[in-house]
Amino acid sequence: MTIHTAGAPTAGAKTTRTRYLILAMLFLVTTINYADRATISIAGPEIKKLLGLSPVEMGYVFSAFAWSYVLAQLPGGWLLDRFGSKVTYFFSILLWSLFTLVQGTVGFFTGGMAVAMLFTLRLLVGAAEAPSFPGNSRITSAWFPTAERGRAAAIFNSAQYFATVLFAPLMGWLVHTYGWQSVFYVMGCLGVVTAFVWTRTIYAPKDHPGVSAQELAYIEAGGALVDLDAPKGSAAPAAARMDTWGCIKELLGCRMLLGVYIGQYCITTLTYFFLTWFPVYLVQERHMTILKAGFVAALPAVAGFLGGVLGGYVSDRLIKRGYSLTVARKAPIVGGMLMSMCMILCNFVSADWLVVGIMSLAFFGKGIGALGWAVVSDTSPKEAGGLSGGLFNTFGNTAGITTPIVIGYILQGTGSFSGALVFIGANAAMAIFCYLFIVGEIKRFDFTQSHRQPSLIPAA
Repeated sequence: MTIHTAGAPTAGAKTTRTRYLILAMLFLVTTINYADRATISIAGPEIKKLLGLSPVEMGYVFSAFAWSYVLAQLPGGWLLDRFGSKVTYFFSILLWSLFTLVQGTVGFFTGGMAVAMLFTLRLLVGAAEAPSFPGNSRITSAWFPTAERGRAAAIFNSAQYFATVLFAPLMGWLVHTYGWQSVFYVMGCLGVVTAFVWTRTIYAPKDHPGVSAQELAYIEAGGALVDLDAPKGSAAPAAARMDTWGCIKELLGCRMLLGVYIGQYCITTLTYFFLTWFPVYLVQERHMTILKAGFVAALPAVAGFLGGVLGGYVSDRLIKRGYSLTVARKAPIVGGMLMSMCMILCNFVSADWLVVGIMSLAFFGKGIGALGWAVVSDTSPKEAGGLSGGLFNTFGNTAGITTPIVIGYILQGTGSFSGALVFIGANAAMAIFCYLFIVGEIKRFDFTQSHRQPSLIPAA
């Protein structure tokens, strides 16, 4: 196994900043992505009453998205490497938006049929969204030099909080005013429009009509993988020539990457608590109305968004000041997870304003520590960035299966969210352990063998 460190960017003129337009589009798409995931949590209390679901049954409905999302990660990563980011991501946005829209029709059914239809549609949304974050990581790797990549990854990742800031109050108002079905109709239509905007915005660095030669040279010198998507007219892309299972085996055999993958599972546990049970916690445990819960949920999300942007800034700043990539990435992650553990204190306070303040601090820390995608961009082998991102997201979003279900059982068994908050805090502690004692030095991973199938390699 060979590992090397990406070089720092060289100084040079930058007559365009097209990469920031690309980043803005990633931020927009990821905002809609997370808003579509959160539709079920905002509509959840009304759906729970309408269908008469127990906490455990609701936990399984909440988890449906993640079952297919996890199973589709490796196929999604392979599709990205095989067909490129632009095309694969376009169909991902279009399909998940259509499936979100159709969820609004569940209200026309009753009983077991309604539950089965809702569960199935959540499965379809999850499968369709699978290429999204590996795609974000892949596009960031192609467009941003190493010393800017932490900030770029933190910005698109912070969209998960911005989605709540922007859409939780809107969705709470829609449910209150027009019924829970309206949430799915509005978000689905918005996603379909965004899919077609994507096709006019996203290009590979060497294909973008607005990028200058100076900017292209700058990002390439700084470690951007500008040739990540095969040029037009070239031979079959690398993903078509690779031994996929051999790649997976070697990626999982790398202690550094395995530590990153497991750490992401723990960090994503916090994400899925926020995306699924948090509004229910506010309504059931703190006795807020669904309208108030929609607005209150936006406050920790604002903190998470600010923390996400700050974490990326601090990480890149440390690199520019001469600190190693390992220190620059690990310090915000460990510090952020320590702050996230404070949510356990909500079990010992009763004032709503204090609960919101503690949750805001916890999600501020979670935002600071959400640098996993920057680490993936720094460490993934260039031949299999989509595959490595798919594995990373597979581990991370397994938490989307376990978290809603575990919390459902805790809630049904105890009648309280106290144990659930301890469970979330323990996962933050485990993430710290992974980065301090398993990951080791953060460097680019290279395969020890080519994993190519000789019969598929075209003649020179």
